[in-house]
Amino acid sequence: MRRIVTIAAALLVLGIANFTIAAREAVLAGGRVVLLDLAPVDPRSIMQGDYMALRFRIEAQAFGSDRGAHPAEGVMIAKIDADNVANFRRFDDGTPLAADEVRLRYRWRDGAAKLGTNAFFFEEGRGKDYAGAKYGEARVGENGEVVLTGLRGANREPLGP
Repeated sequence: MRRIVTIAAALLVLGIANFTIAAREAVLAGGRVVLLDLAPVDPRSIMQGDYMALRFRIEAQAFGSDRGAHPAEGVMIAKIDADNVANFRRFDDGTPLAADEVRLRYRWRDGAAKLGTNAFFFEEGRGKDYAGAKYGEARVGENGEVVLTGLRGANREPLGP
């Protein structure tokens, strides 16, 4: 009996992991490309090891200094400009999206809103390739799930090898 329970639990864990991976792959394959303007980060934590700590300006646009009045998870609506840069428009209230709008899911973690991730990982020794990052490039699914795919410079050019 113990063996059956162990096998069932392992299959459940593998099933959930595969479902999550498939959902992220679907966003990567068919999600809309959106650029998220990076906000300044405490310079003491810009580079730690082989990743760059990120914060997105849209988080400050949406929440400002009001950090406690929002649910642990939610959806904001961003207006996408001609350069594919996202700017906060409103919180999702069920109103249908305009052609230039997209949903962005956020989650509160450690006192800050997170859009997908708060770090960009890269190969060891490649930090200088990303030092001029101005935008985070993300794919956004219909449900607002955000998957960071790269970093871009001030002219929206892709950074890195």
